[in-house]
Amino acid sequence: MSQDAWSSAGSRDDHDDTSDRMYTPEDLAEYAARRDARAAGGAGSRGPAGYGDPLTDPLTDPIADPNADPIAGQPADPAPYVAPVGMPTSPPPSSPPPSYQPPVEVVPVVPVVPAVPAVPAEPPVQVAPPTLPPTSPPPSAPPVAEDPEAEGDVRRFMSATDFLDRRDADQEHGPATWGWRGKVRRWSGGMITPRMGPDELAHELDRQTIQKDFDGPRTIAFINPKGGAAKTTGVLAAGYTFGTVRGGGVVAWDNNETRGTLGIRGTRSTHRNTTRELLEDLERFTDVYQSRIGDLGAFVRSQGDAHFDVLASDERPDVTGTIRAQDFDAVHKLLERFYRIILIDTGNNMRAENWLAAAGAADLLVVTSTVREDTGYSGLWMLDALQDAGYQNLKYKTVTILSDPSPTVDAKLAADLVDVYQQRTRGVYRVPYDPALVAGSVVPYSQLSENTRRQWLKACAGMAEGL
Repeated sequence: MSQDAWSSAGSRDDHDDTSDRMYTPEDLAEYAARRDARAAGGAGSRGPAGYGDPLTDPLTDPIADPNADPIAGQPADPAPYVAPVGMPTSPPPSSPPPSYQPPVEVVPVVPVVPAVPAVPAEPPVQVAPPTLPPTSPPPSAPPVAEDPEAEGDVRRFMSATDFLDRRDADQEHGPATWGWRGKVRRWSGGMITPRMGPDELAHELDRQTIQKDFDGPRTIAFINPKGGAAKTTGVLAAGYTFGTVRGGGVVAWDNNETRGTLGIRGTRSTHRNTTRELLEDLERFTDVYQSRIGDLGAFVRSQGDAHFDVLASDERPDVTGTIRAQDFDAVHKLLERFYRIILIDTGNNMRAENWLAAAGAADLLVVTSTVREDTGYSGLWMLDALQDAGYQNLKYKTVTILSDPSPTVDAKLAADLVDVYQQRTRGVYRVPYDPALVAGSVVPYSQLSENTRRQWLKACAGMAEGL
């Protein structure tokens, strides 16, 4: 059927179904001629190059898609052939359009399922809601505190300082050096490295406690109104322990009101200056920008390998004056400028001005006593007097050092002294008898026994905890 015949047959509204018709070669040729004329802009061209369905609307504007199918199920004509460089210029032959095949109706196969008799369902039981008495509206819930992390995941990332702190906290101690563990390590040439035992590990923890930093200078006063209570020996032993473990910055000061023995028990010096000479020349240290710690070398006595200094009390026999409270304050303020730990050896007169000033300025009190009933009683009497005088928190501000005066002591007396001082102070530490301290001369630090050093390390660790 030609295009004109279809046009005269009626409008497309009356012949929407075109499934029973086929294009003839003449129809296709005529349609191709019309399409080429419209593409070239010839007569009858309306709008840009394009075409519609030759059966339904051959002369209207082309459809929106220029590549639409001109024949149902057929692809659009390809674009004009452009030969690649070096290839023949003739276009490839086009395949003829396939003939139209009517669609095949597919009838779905429905499986036959045998009918199952329906079981009548029981009618639901209607339960009436319970009748409640009229109540007032529920109170409004209290406002819920807003979570700052509810709106977003707020996290604090680890800083560089946090990283170092965690690494330092996780740092493990070195291999064992004590006992059989240390022997195994030495015998194996380091191939076997056992960890530290409990005693050695506690020793290392005590060292770390002593080495901790303080936020300012600290003063420790060694007190007992009875002579022979091992105050001077305790000051020197503590000075040696703090000095060697912390690495300096420690001074031992003999604050006796007249004359003490700290200067003659410590290492000698080339000068004989004492607290008295320092007080006479104190003005040279009033200018904080001009005075130096090296200038104190003319008054203090270095203890060499013990890594602490000694400031002796007055040693001149022709001097009759005493050290007053204001003298103590002046020297104490000067020492606080140059030292981190100040160990004060006190006299036997707890009613003296400088004794009371030392007890008031001390950050920690150390009651020294030997395992003797008289010295133990004297220390307790002193604590009673301080308590009555209004000193606060004596238990938490005081530690006790009990020294053995001989190789053998009364075990029952020692246990009683430990028990009573444990009730009055924050800790009691026993130090053993050491033959190197019997002579009463210069303390030979290098000759102290290993047990003496370890026990004084524990005692100084307890002092550091109290600071």
